[in-house]
Amino acid sequence: MKEKLKNIFFKLWYWYLSLIDKNADIIFMNYGYSKDSYKIELEETDEKNRYSIQLYHLVATGVDIEGKDILEVGCGRGGGLSYINRYLKPNFATGVDLNKRAINFCNNNYSSERIKFLQANAQKLNFPTDSFDIVINIESSHRYSRIDLFTNEVYRILKPGGFFLFADFGDNREIEKLNTQFVKSNLKIVRCENITDNVIEALYLAEPAREKLIREILPKFLQNIGRNFAAMKGTSTNISFLTKQFEYVFYILKK
Repeated sequence: MKEKLKNIFFKLWYWYLSLIDKNADIIFMNYGYSKDSYKIELEETDEKNRYSIQLYHLVATGVDIEGKDILEVGCGRGGGLSYINRYLKPNFATGVDLNKRAINFCNNNYSSERIKFLQANAQKLNFPTDSFDIVINIESSHRYSRIDLFTNEVYRILKPGGFFLFADFGDNREIEKLNTQFVKSNLKIVRCENITDNVIEALYLAEPAREKLIREILPKFLQNIGRNFAAMKGTSTNISFLTKQFEYVFYILKK
């Protein structure tokens, strides 16, 4: 039931975005990453998405990605994979998402011979065994009902020696279950880092721009829902991060 409600919410959300985001302004929906000594160089057009991009950069540069065949599972509206493709130069980048509207948006807004987007279920990926050098999954897995099926699929489609780059959040119990699943999987944990404080810092730095966006695109009766979705100050989601009931983790795993 919980997964069904989440899927309904995201279907409605992507439907609503397709109506109101005529200029393709909303291409990231992750919480972001910030650290005092961590500021990557960006083109001016990417600056407005700095903190969300920095989360992608942290995860995607966990290993050498240049010249590799990569897959992002849960690509959303494609901003992260577009950044990776333009800045980090993989050989070919594939993005998949369960939501058809998100995939349609990506195919209409990103044009490159080295990138493509497909509709797919993370728990049943329609790719041959040993297809990718790197699989990326950022702030998406908390919506999956069977994380074990997902990790099995990741292992199957990774080439021998390939890497799984992962970042997501959850409550303490969910993160513990996630770590247990990674330990049980055939994937080897190379790196595990708690980045909750860096995510909180990014949330605060990005808040003025997100508040402005919420006021512009959401009717008043939906604005508080939007603020909680964005984990803004005073919301239950933000408080859960501050009190460490929610944790945000970053993993590198190897086949």
